[in-house]
Amino acid sequence: GHLVESGGGSAQAGGSLRLSCVASGFTSSTYCMGWFRQAPGKNDEGVTVVGSDGRDKYADSVKGRFTISKDNARNTLYLEMNNLKAEDSGRYYCVADPWAGACLLLHRGNFGLWGKGTQVTVSS
Repeated sequence: GHLVESGGGSAQAGGSLRLSCVASGFTSSTYCMGWFRQAPGKNDEGVTVVGSDGRDKYADSVKGRFTISKDNARNTLYLEMNNLKAEDSGRYYCVADPWAGACLLLHRGNFGLWGKGTQVTVSS
């Protein structure tokens, strides 16, 4: 399997960005899919995940601002980010795993497939 992210860039605080992740080599609708991020000098952080059943989970830091969604027909995962804050800056990675339990926790060890990431920079 292969994951390719796009849509990163620069935004002002309070602005919005939409990330996309195209999956290939597997049927993403049957996988737990999600987004992690890593800021410079920090450990990566689980942002949000969505299961094959459509159930989603968010980190407290992004609840009410970020929305994960998927287009199964296009094998594509999205992350809509609104009301961006400077602390949202970092490299965002699309992740996937066939194990449904991966969606129970925002834990990096649960995900066997990672994209190369896309950079998000929010200026205050």
